[in-house]
Amino acid sequence: MQATPRTLIMMLCLLSISSITAQTIINGFFPKKNDLTVATSYSTKSYDNFFRGEIETPGNPANMGEISSSIFSLYGEYGILSWLSTSANLPYINIENETGALDPVQQVSQVEGVQDLNVFLKARVLDKKLKNNSRIAMGGATGVTLPVGGYEAAGILSLGSGATVFDGCGFVQFTTASNLFVELQAVYSLKNSSDFEVPDAFGYSAKLGYYNKWFYAHAKIGVQNSLSGFDIGSQEFIAAGGAAALPETEVDYANLNLDLYVPVYKKSIGISTGYAVNMEGRNYDRASSFSLGLVYKTN
Repeated sequence: MQATPRTLIMMLCLLSISSITAQTIINGFFPKKNDLTVATSYSTKSYDNFFRGEIETPGNPANMGEISSSIFSLYGEYGILSWLSTSANLPYINIENETGALDPVQQVSQVEGVQDLNVFLKARVLDKKLKNNSRIAMGGATGVTLPVGGYEAAGILSLGSGATVFDGCGFVQFTTASNLFVELQAVYSLKNSSDFEVPDAFGYSAKLGYYNKWFYAHAKIGVQNSLSGFDIGSQEFIAAGGAAALPETEVDYANLNLDLYVPVYKKSIGISTGYAVNMEGRNYDRASSFSLGLVYKTN
């Protein structure tokens, strides 16, 4: 049974915000002209192991024990044309640690607030039906991330790097007649900060998914490679100020994301759940996360 385009776009809009560690945040599906989707999600993330450089070590910096986060996200996507859409995402984050030890820079054990506003413009440049009723699509997106929350970027419990990020992304998607699809993405992130030399990064992902009118599911591997920066614990790190210079470290990772969506009411309301885990990294956490979301779509 085929999924309708209306149902499918709802699925993808919600799942694009359900995996909180994903670097490539767009998808290869497009809403119809004038379709508006609004989605909310709640995610929990925690970790008690950390990659110092490329070595995974037990515990977290400054003897903080397990560090956990709660993330509330608001997402919207609007179809400008059948091949052009715009989207925005804004998260509110609460971070705290298990032991109550103070962040060495911020001198608090809990931080919360609005993080970064992400705005993207996405375009499809090819959508071709093949002889066996499969389809191939290609497109790209450009976006900007703005640190609108006024948070402190330095320290272990920071909400983010505080950088303004300009992204350029391309994707290719192949879908079979039975609704099994493969999607590949690549993104380059140019990062600018007045306070830190935040490294630019290259990211890419591979997604395998399936959908019908009853559910949507996918598995995705996402990778980020920073193009510069230093390792935590190195002489450069210490000389730059230690925890006060964390935004300048080289942050690499590979993560796995599993997502499931089920429509629940008149093809206009649905719920999703997701799981993500960081499998390896460099100057990054060994976190796992769970998410739950609600989406509403209107024309």
